Amino acid sequence: MNGAAVGTGCNIGDHSFIESGVTVGNDVTIKNGVSIWDGVEIGNSVFIGPNAAFTNDTYPRSKVYHSEPVRTRILEGASIGANATILAGITIGKYAMVGAGAVVTKDVKDFELVIGSPARHAGWVNKAGEKTDKAPANQSAEKEGAL
Repeated sequence: MNGAAVGTGCNIGDHSFIESGVTVGNDVTIKNGVSIWDGVEIGNSVFIGPNAAFTNDTYPRSKVYHSEPVRTRILEGASIGANATILAGITIGKYAMVGAGAVVTKDVKDFELVIGSPARHAGWVNKAGEKTDKAPANQSAEKEGAL
């Protein structure tokens, strides 16, 4: 739609929708059937799996319009699995991994792996998306706790 900003080198699948006010970085992959609503900001090199769902309203009602959408941020290098649901106002950290079908109700830390409904801490991943035994070196001990 007019007013959406999509970077270079992106791959956007069939039956995907990008609403006005969305920002998509460079080299982003958006698979088939993804709707991205006003207020969602997607960083560079993000992967969004098929049929992932975003929201932009924490109090949805028909014909009730808020002055501004709730901001949801997906930071650089993050991956969101197929059919995951990302609630409004969430930040998914750099290189984080959201498992398929997860329902993300809280922020996800950089390099964190979350799975399930509601999404919960299931480990850490590296920049290549491979599971690791501990948080990457740039994570403080304070951030190693579960969601």
